[in-house]
Amino acid sequence: MLNRISSRGTLCHRNVTQSFEACVGKRFGSALVDLKERMSNGPRLGDFISGDIPSAPLPASLSYTGKLKREEGEDERLRLPPWLKTKIPGGKNYNKLKTSLRELKLNTVCEEARCPNIGECWGGGESGTATATIMLLGDTCTRGCKFCSVKTSRNPPPPDPNEPINTAKALADWGLDYVVLTTVDRDDLPDGGAAHLAATIMEIKKRNPSLLVECLTGDFRGDLNGPATVAVSGLEVYAHNIETVERLQKYCWGRFYNF
Repeated sequence: MLNRISSRGTLCHRNVTQSFEACVGKRFGSALVDLKERMSNGPRLGDFISGDIPSAPLPASLSYTGKLKREEGEDERLRLPPWLKTKIPGGKNYNKLKTSLRELKLNTVCEEARCPNIGECWGGGESGTATATIMLLGDTCTRGCKFCSVKTSRNPPPPDPNEPINTAKALADWGLDYVVLTTVDRDDLPDGGAAHLAATIMEIKKRNPSLLVECLTGDFRGDLNGPATVAVSGLEVYAHNIETVERLQKYCWGRFYNF
């Protein structure tokens, strides 16, 4: 009896492992093969014990010989170190994604928050898979958080009624497996934009039920009806950033918003 249970458990474990490897292999392709080769050809435990391993090159921050700080009285502008420089965005994936966003009048937090990694994400990086985080409810926020570069206004334009359909269409064309939706804060709307977010998620699921959706929402000024509306819209992950600790909230958010 125990032998049969053990045999079934081993078989089940083997099937799950094989399914997982097949899924990961399909998703990451040559990157996974390259990782396996590097791991198999890398040093073993015995090499570390004996000390017979090649020395790793120094990280850029330690090998850099340029000045990182101006001395007192100096006003000369220092050059940025190499680890703070990024390539000018461009390439086939980048241009395709940007064209698609403009045609459908969609906004991304990548652009509005001036993310320095936009070229790598939109361009696909080493994997060749372009990604972007869609920002819903327009490109103008009713908050004025000091750490954010998104435009602000007390009375931003009304949300685009076609945004849910256009967002779903774009994601279907991109062929993603997982998408992150984020949003500006819309304190000018009675529900904070919750119904608009829910409609977008439902439209996405209607076009592609297998697409995993994460929604990074605002705080809805503490109104729990907002999270409740979004949570039952069909998404897989509900997320919210507190952004700062309570002690520093008045410096980051201003005195009108709190924990």
